Amino acid sequence: MLETASHSPESLAEMDRAHVFHPFTALADHERTGPAAMIVEGGGATLTDAHGKCYIDALAGLWCVNIGYGRREIGEVMRDQAEKLAYFHGFSGMASDTPAMLSQRLISLAPAGMSKVFYGNSGSDANDTQVKIAWLYNNALGRPHKKKIIARSRGYHGVTVMTAGMTGLPGLHAGFDLPLPMIRHTTAPRRLWEGHGLTDAEFTAQLVADLEALIAAEGPETIAAMIMEPIMGAGGVIIPPAGYYEAVQAVLRRHDILLIADEVICGFGRLGSMFGSTVFGMQPDMMTVAKGLTSAYFPLSACIVSDRVWTVMKNAGDHYGAFGHGYTYSGHPIGCAVALANLDIIAAEGLVDQAASRGAHMQAALRDAFANHPLVGEVRGQALIGAVEFIAGRDGDGRPVAFDPACKVALRIITAARNRGVIGRALPNADTVAFSPPFVITEAEIDTVVSVFREAADEVLAELRRDGAFAG
Repeated sequence: MLETASHSPESLAEMDRAHVFHPFTALADHERTGPAAMIVEGGGATLTDAHGKCYIDALAGLWCVNIGYGRREIGEVMRDQAEKLAYFHGFSGMASDTPAMLSQRLISLAPAGMSKVFYGNSGSDANDTQVKIAWLYNNALGRPHKKKIIARSRGYHGVTVMTAGMTGLPGLHAGFDLPLPMIRHTTAPRRLWEGHGLTDAEFTAQLVADLEALIAAEGPETIAAMIMEPIMGAGGVIIPPAGYYEAVQAVLRRHDILLIADEVICGFGRLGSMFGSTVFGMQPDMMTVAKGLTSAYFPLSACIVSDRVWTVMKNAGDHYGAFGHGYTYSGHPIGCAVALANLDIIAAEGLVDQAASRGAHMQAALRDAFANHPLVGEVRGQALIGAVEFIAGRDGDGRPVAFDPACKVALRIITAARNRGVIGRALPNADTVAFSPPFVITEAEIDTVVSVFREAADEVLAELRRDGAFAG
């Protein structure tokens, strides 16, 4: 057994600094300074670092540890499945029992009309697979030019060559020659910035007009699919205006454009319902799930396709032969066993309803704590996902004014909160702090999270005023 205790906190940090390069990290800075924290243990909604310091995790890892840390029953499932059947593949029609059982479970939970499940290892590779499915679908229908993918500015869909391009965040494009030429982006439904002063109906009309103009400019005969998160996560916890999805779907149906619902964050209870698509009345042709599928106890993702899409894919074999896509670890028996156990826990403990109730508490607490804070432009969220966005002020028309990125306001607030024992996340390309804790977090822990972040924001406000970077 690996014993972390045999290494000092300093030696672990040095190993990391010397040998690991981290995702979404300033590499040169990390090589100089080492890790911000070395986490070695977790239980419930709390984490412990190598020095023995405890933290409340306000983001459930990366939006994913929904049932909380330290679930012994998941460890037992892993062990039992590893002893029974550690691995087998699904190529050439070969099968194992846990993917079959999990697929039946997922179809029973998914919105009506869903038909089949394909497995991968992450949300990124699943969304990459969805694009290939959309291309196969249109090729099989004799529409070889219908290949472009529409995503939204600030949407997050992964980091593969294809999905990083679909992700509408410039930091994922710079230096990587992305996006690929078949990707297009339409306006994000950000009320604070794009929808300032508009009613829901007006903002929806503007967003739909932008989408219609994009489709007209590109030619609907060239567009295969549009991908959307029910609530945009990493892009800022962005909730669209009322009527948005109904109006957008009408446009997509009129132009025969597939809808891919990226449920990687929203799926399995985050919004107080099993899927975000249900909450917002989305009727996807394909759904992508990951994160909450296993609560991050094992890397596993799934593409869920509708009857409409499956029928075309199935018949495509007459022309193209076997479906030429898949991964060594597609439908990994241990991962599928973990997913089944995770879904059992969610059902047995009523965690979807708990996410709704704890989420209502969190939303009220965030709004109470930050409603009148000088740095705050907007507090937003739904159920157990939320965000606070910080701005430098407003212009004469009441429009928000962004901080100079060099001020690193959100990052400084995150650091101040971590020093006080709460782990959060500053989101990219905006001074926004996100909240997405495990479903098992207590109301008392939520109150601590919110109180700590208010103290952290006050600390940074004082620093900005002292340095002349904020006059409000």
